[in-house]
Amino acid sequence: MTEQTRETEIAIIGAGMAGTSAALALARLGHGVALIDTHAAYPPDFRAEKLGDPQVALLQRLGLDAAARSVLTPMDDILVYRFGRPVRRERRREYGFAYADLVNALRAELGGEMLRVGRVAAIEAGPERQAVTLNDGSRIEARLLVVATGLGDTVRRQVGIGRETISRTHSLSIGFDLARPAAAHRFQTLTYYGFRAADRMAYVTFFPIGETMRVNLFVYREPGEAWTKAFRKAPAEHLRRLAPELSPLLGDFATAGAVELRPIDLVEARDHVRDGVVLIGDAFRTPCPVVGHGLERTLTDAVRLAHYAPLWLATPGMGAAKLAEFYADAEKRAADEQSTRLALYSRSIAVDPRLPWRLRRLRNRVVRKGLYGMGDMWNRLRHRGFDREPLRPEAGGS
Repeated sequence: MTEQTRETEIAIIGAGMAGTSAALALARLGHGVALIDTHAAYPPDFRAEKLGDPQVALLQRLGLDAAARSVLTPMDDILVYRFGRPVRRERRREYGFAYADLVNALRAELGGEMLRVGRVAAIEAGPERQAVTLNDGSRIEARLLVVATGLGDTVRRQVGIGRETISRTHSLSIGFDLARPAAAHRFQTLTYYGFRAADRMAYVTFFPIGETMRVNLFVYREPGEAWTKAFRKAPAEHLRRLAPELSPLLGDFATAGAVELRPIDLVEARDHVRDGVVLIGDAFRTPCPVVGHGLERTLTDAVRLAHYAPLWLATPGMGAAKLAEFYADAEKRAADEQSTRLALYSRSIAVDPRLPWRLRRLRNRVVRKGLYGMGDMWNRLRHRGFDREPLRPEAGGS
């Protein structure tokens, strides 16, 4: 072994949420891990910004919940609008966060020299040993190579793994801040579901990250179309058009900072069962943010990898037949399949112009309106409003 060669048990390429979570979990089990990324600190990135108790439970299984909580903003009062009117107030715990802050909070838990900053130049994979050469000429040798590079294709192609696009330009996520701080609004968290197919909107949600009121809007549009360009120029104006019923709550609001876009293609890896190499997180299958299962899938992959990798390392070899166990795992498959199934359904029920989906939308609208109408009648009989406590007094101007 030369001075530029490092030997370890597991090499992980990509130190986002998937790679960092897996690296920490495996290192805490006593395994040697080298985590490779192009950045010493994870840069700002518009990705997942909200999680709930199911995702926190997965962080607990990985032993990472304490580190994560330092950057999470808790919320437990969610005002829900459907068909343009408030229909219920949900009491369940969710958390807002900036994705880069969460990843960097976990990275702060990395010990010693686990993180290696550099760009991958070459990969050698096989049934016994794996080798990663960086662009500075240094080399990392390991028994197992984990690819956690998210949407990046370069590393996946280098190890000979293909991909299949399930749904191109499936959805578009839009994120921005409101000018007034979170405490100045008459609600803690608000979710408004789209109900006009022509709007091509799934929903918009308002929630706090620290003192900031953050907005995530999910639509079925493309980043280059005229509507998207117009929205980026005047987000407040276009949001009022999408959700005019929110005007009494939002008042004459303004936005602050940049409008961020994240277009999503639903993509799955193909021919991925290979000697020595495992894909996790978005490198294996991309989720749609509309259904909110992205982090759950990612953390499930890390949990299941932390189960299988010690078993693989306990026996000779790292052949494809051994690694296939990970992809066939029941918990992983359930998370993967549910994420894709809900993503396809959510788009179709919102915008698919074919007659069966138009009839489903009509049925859902009639049934839901009937249920909400019965709920309103019951509340009036009980002399109670839809919410469990009054909204906050109206805040001042922006």
